[in-house]
Amino acid sequence: MAAARLKYFGWGREGEAMTAEEEAFALSTYRALFGLSDFPAVAVPDLEAVALRAPRLMPPASLAAFCFAERYDRAAHAFGKSYQDTVWGMLNDYASAPDVVAYPRTEQEVAAVMDWAGDAGAMLVPFGGGSSVVGGVTALAARDRPLVTLDLREMGKVLEIDRASRAARIQGGAFGPALEAQLKPHALTLRHFPQSFEYSTLGGWIATRSGGHFASLYTHIDDFVESMRVVTPAGALETRRLPGSGAGPSPDRMFIGSEGILGVITEAWMRLQDRPTHRTDQVVLFKDLYAAARGLRAVSQAGLYPSNCRVLDPMEARNTGAGDGSAAILVLAFESADHKTEAWMARALECCADHGGTLETADAASARAGAAAKWRQAFIRMPYAREKMVPRAIITDTFETAITWDRFEALHGAIVAATEAAIREVTGRAGQVTCRFTHVYPDGPAPYFTFHGMGRHGALLEQWNAIKRAASDALIAAGGTITHHHAVGREHRPWYDRQRPDLFAGALLAAKRSLDPKGVLNPGVLIDP
Repeated sequence: MAAARLKYFGWGREGEAMTAEEEAFALSTYRALFGLSDFPAVAVPDLEAVALRAPRLMPPASLAAFCFAERYDRAAHAFGKSYQDTVWGMLNDYASAPDVVAYPRTEQEVAAVMDWAGDAGAMLVPFGGGSSVVGGVTALAARDRPLVTLDLREMGKVLEIDRASRAARIQGGAFGPALEAQLKPHALTLRHFPQSFEYSTLGGWIATRSGGHFASLYTHIDDFVESMRVVTPAGALETRRLPGSGAGPSPDRMFIGSEGILGVITEAWMRLQDRPTHRTDQVVLFKDLYAAARGLRAVSQAGLYPSNCRVLDPMEARNTGAGDGSAAILVLAFESADHKTEAWMARALECCADHGGTLETADAASARAGAAAKWRQAFIRMPYAREKMVPRAIITDTFETAITWDRFEALHGAIVAATEAAIREVTGRAGQVTCRFTHVYPDGPAPYFTFHGMGRHGALLEQWNAIKRAASDALIAAGGTITHHHAVGREHRPWYDRQRPDLFAGALLAAKRSLDPKGVLNPGVLIDP
């Protein structure tokens, strides 16, 4: 992370942005969609113009060496990367900015900051890499209560490797690229590559139940956690390192997905894999999304477990440059560090052919240079678009879910209808809703939706909220989960509260009171203390 610091506004590091070609492609797509020729942009305040209140507390001398209240530190930790966060940044509304940002270097310093925040009556928000797209690190309560943000980037080492068990003890502040660089000399990999890989941390992945590279079998970070250490306001704990256990409810599972409300994950033993040496790629075309879903269901239920099986509906394929909008596309891949994968691919293609799937090309190298490569590049570059489109009043956002196969088509139809109707109602013109699959299981897919609408400055947040609410209401009514891998944060709370059983909410509240009796950690996420 030493090459350049992360932006205070927008995705990635300073100096990184959409290319001129990427921006031109996006704007041409929106011109065709909205029937407009121009999208005037408002100016985003530069760092020196960011409106920050004076810090309401300062760290004691014992913590001053790693706690800062500088302009950049506070502005860069004010928000995550959601649509709402970006609008607030554009409007220079930094009321959620922390008063102090702490960069602890040891577990003892984490505990010391936690104790100080509790004694000072402040909130403490674990930041991870700040890549949350659901308001997970944006503490709205900072308008009324002092806030300290905890950034573990100084705790990013691979501390120990067990080659025999294929596992490593890794600090929670390790960013994806640095983590993989430390494992590479040992021919090992965590092989967990969420879209935010470059700008997110191991602790953040665990706390938010991140979904990663594998589209089947090993889909969530849960599958890789062997044990962990967690610092809570009530003390530190370490779970026992085991390949599996039937000893009651898993303590690891209580902290996986806890989103920083119960404790701070300082390190974890993670299950690793040998680095892949065999790979087979192919692109399959289907007449529509539902035909592709039926083909992919056959693949998933055959026990083949492809590493990649991304389905793009025709418009999603066109918008990303992976297709021309005439067909749904399945990007399919198998990989292994042990055996050749051609037999698995051959059987998967037979499953697809049974449901009308046809090959883009018979040559895997050409496939990689075609739709698959275009999709992969678009996938990695997508987050850079928001900081360019929001100032132009374009509303574009994503949400995802999971549903069983028998209910997928009904859920998809209900969500698209409700979201398109909301876009038309709040913006006065037609928009677009597209869908892709990010992960797939034998009993159902994880559909990922993108919506586009032409907003109006002065009303963007109200318009976005109305669209988001309509989509989420339809999603829950159709039986889906409010999030498959984006986490809950603050933006999904209303629907998470409807999804979870009331008795479980009471049990979670009891755990919160036991581990964080003063309500210091990340208030407003998952539950209200």
